[in-house]
Amino acid sequence: MPLTPAIFPQLLEAISATLNDHAETVTELDQAIGDGDHVFNLQRGLEALQSHATEIANLDWPAAWQKIGMTVMAAIGGASGSLYATLFIALHKNSKDKPAGMQTFAEAFQLAVEAVKHRGKADVGEKTMLDVWVPVAKTLKQAVSEGKDLNAILDQVCTTAEVGVESTRDMLATKGRASFLGERSKGHIDAGAKTAQLMIAAIAQQIRSAS
Repeated sequence: MPLTPAIFPQLLEAISATLNDHAETVTELDQAIGDGDHVFNLQRGLEALQSHATEIANLDWPAAWQKIGMTVMAAIGGASGSLYATLFIALHKNSKDKPAGMQTFAEAFQLAVEAVKHRGKADVGEKTMLDVWVPVAKTLKQAVSEGKDLNAILDQVCTTAEVGVESTRDMLATKGRASFLGERSKGHIDAGAKTAQLMIAAIAQQIRSAS
């Protein structure tokens, strides 16, 4: 059964629940090398999306991505807001007028992550959310191209996200407030990478439940 935006309210609930459950841990990570407001900003964005959940559930995917991106742009402060808005708006741009399906999504998602790299002027290895999103996009596209079934794709994506977030622990931060700490930024997992991994895991679990 193909996944449609009708699943969006359930995905939103799952993401909100996991961020709430891990809010204290992620805030501690963020306070160690950042501003300490990362989870709060994401939660504010999720609350804004809640008010549009029914509308988004009745759209097609390209229109849903655009609505999510514009809502996120208006609601989330800090770097996370502009970067996630860029991700979803690029998803809209790269999936519009294309056949719905995993291949279209995988290709559009990789291009959307490239747009985030460009917007943030960052790449893998700089202790940011991209240390999760970039390898996840690559894994997703490869798994889809190999014709893996949905559960296998989700397993690979979740494992890649876990490896990605752990890789940030010993990295030297070169972006954002953490970059001012120099060598002291090492030894800490990046909060943005951690929330990316948590959201991916929540989405995967919800998709498994729905399929």
